[in-house]
Amino acid sequence: MTRPHDIAGTAARLRDTIGGAVLRAGEDGYDEARLPWRRLTEVGPALVAEATGPGDVRDILLAARDGGLPLVVQATGHGTIRPYEGGLMLRTGSMTGVEVDPVRRTARAGAGATWGDVLAAATPHGLMPLSGTAMSVGVVGYTLGGGASLLSRRHGFAADSVVRAEVVTAEGKLLTADAEENPDLFWALRGGGGNFGVVTSLEFRLYPITHVYGGMAMFDIGRAADTIDRYREWAPGQPDDMSTALVLLKMPDSPQLPEPMRGMRALGLRVVHAGDADEAERLLAPLRAAAGEPIMYPLRTMPCADMTTEIFGPPPPPMLVESSVDLARDLPAELAGGCVDAVMADGPVAAVELRYWGGAMARPGPDAGPVGHRDVPFSIITGSAPAASREQATEAKAAIDTLGTALRPHVTGGAFLNFLEDPDLTATAYTPADHRRLTEVKRAYDPDNVFAGNHNIPPAP
Repeated sequence: MTRPHDIAGTAARLRDTIGGAVLRAGEDGYDEARLPWRRLTEVGPALVAEATGPGDVRDILLAARDGGLPLVVQATGHGTIRPYEGGLMLRTGSMTGVEVDPVRRTARAGAGATWGDVLAAATPHGLMPLSGTAMSVGVVGYTLGGGASLLSRRHGFAADSVVRAEVVTAEGKLLTADAEENPDLFWALRGGGGNFGVVTSLEFRLYPITHVYGGMAMFDIGRAADTIDRYREWAPGQPDDMSTALVLLKMPDSPQLPEPMRGMRALGLRVVHAGDADEAERLLAPLRAAAGEPIMYPLRTMPCADMTTEIFGPPPPPMLVESSVDLARDLPAELAGGCVDAVMADGPVAAVELRYWGGAMARPGPDAGPVGHRDVPFSIITGSAPAASREQATEAKAAIDTLGTALRPHVTGGAFLNFLEDPDLTATAYTPADHRRLTEVKRAYDPDNVFAGNHNIPPAP
C-alpha cells in the first residue's frame, strides 16, 4: 500500500496497472487532460489517470483510496463545475465505444462516448437517441443529470430511456444496475448525477425518427413582449411532436453573421417538429402572427442527425462563460419585461431563452428516476457572451445575478441539474422527497462521499 498523499507512489502503481496514460503536473498532455470545457472552473489535480475500461476504473479508484488522494471524475469536462486542487482525476474520455442493436432499438455507450459517437452509430439504422444540443457533450454525464433533448417532449428525458448501467462503486465493486438488479441504484442514477459510482457504460433506448422540421427563425425584438405573452398561452396546447423556445438575443457585430443580423437585438423562435412541414406551419401560425415579419426564416425539413448543428451551430470550443437557469409556472408580463430589458441593455447578458417543457417529460412512468420538477412547464436560461478574461466573467455573473434577483418573485426556486452551474444549489434540482431518497442511496453505495467533486448529494446520516 502506498503512503497517504504519496503522489509518486500512486503514479508508479498506476503506470504498472492501467492501460491509459498517467500524468503529473507539468508533463506533456497534462493540461489538455485536466482542463474542463467551462474554463471558469479551476481544476489542478496532482495526477490525471486515463481509464481504458472498467478494470482501469477500479484500479484508479483503489489507488486513490490507498494513496489517500481525493478523487474527481471527468470525461469531456462539460459537467465539471466544482474547483479541484490536488488529488487524482480519473478520466474516462478514452472509453468511447458505442454498440447499436437495431432490432431492440438500443445503444450501449462507454463512459467517454459523446453524442456525436452515438449518432454516427445509430443514424445508419434510422434510429435517434435523445441527445443534447452539442455533439461534443458526453453521453453519460448528460444522461445522469436528466438529459433534456429536442425530442424530449415526445419521448421524455434521456434518463427515462436508460435500460441498464454498468457501475464501479467507491469500494471498487463492478455492479449492474437495472430494473431487476440493484433497482435502488438504477433509480438514483437516472437523474442523480455522478454521485453513486463511476458509470462505465449506459444502455438506452433509441427511436425510429429520421427527419424533423425545424430551425431558428429570427424576428425583430420590438414585438418580443407580445410574442412571449402569446407563447405562454400557445405552448401548453401543442402536441408532443412540437418542441419550441423563444430566445432573446444580443447579436455580435461579426462578419460571420448575415448582414441583417449583425449587432442587432433579435427574437429567435427555435422549432423542432417531429412531423411534416405543413402541420408544423399550421401550428406555428399564431406565434408567427404575434412576432411579425421574420428577418430570417430558415425552417426546413432536415435529417435528425443535422438538427443540432443546423439550429445551434457547431459545438462551441471551451470558453469562459456564465449562465443560470430558473423554472417558472408562468411567464407573466413582469418576467417577460425583465428578460427583454436585460438583453436590450448594454451589458454582458447575451441571451435569454424561454422554453416550454411539458409533454412526455411531465408524464413520468411509475419507476422514473429523480429528475426533478417535471410539473413546472417553463424554464428561463440566461447566458453571457464568452468572456475575454476572468474579470469580464465576474462582470457577466453580476449581470446575470441581477436579472435573477428581478425574476425571483416569478420563479419557483427550482433548477434542472444539467443547466445548473452553482454546486451549492444542487438540492434545488430535486423535490424534497427525491433528495431525501437520494441521500439514502448515497449512504448505501458511497457512505464516505468519495464521489464529491460534482453536484454533490451527501450521504444521509
